[in-house]
Amino acid sequence: MSLPPFLKPGEKVVLYDGICKLCNGWVKFLLRRKLSHRIRFAAVQSEEGKALLRFAGLPDENIRTIVLIDGDRHWIRAQAILRVMRLMPFPWGLISLLRFIIPGFISNYFYNRIAVNRYRLFGCYEAQLPVTADYPGRFLHP
Repeated sequence: MSLPPFLKPGEKVVLYDGICKLCNGWVKFLLRRKLSHRIRFAAVQSEEGKALLRFAGLPDENIRTIVLIDGDRHWIRAQAILRVMRLMPFPWGLISLLRFIIPGFISNYFYNRIAVNRYRLFGCYEAQLPVTADYPGRFLHP
């Protein structure tokens, strides 16, 4: 098993849309709820994010999804979100049980409906929003 670039053994990374207000809000939610420090973050627009997308065999341009990379495995869309929630402290971690109840094609359907409309519904920033100063060491990009 090869180690993803920029990560130490045992670390995972969440890739998110750095200009999406909804995506940035979700990342801040995770950080405020004490998500393990073994989970790092990178915007898909950053060079680190693009390198990690290529590592996972995903396109590094115009990606429109959340990605969780853990070693040589990765998950996208709703499965990525639910696997990240599994790593959250109680009671938030219970949300991850939905992946056993709701079939993937259904959860991805709803994920895709939100993803397609996220800029219109929640807005977007003109440039990647830097949140690194509030959470030193949690982000792979400066």
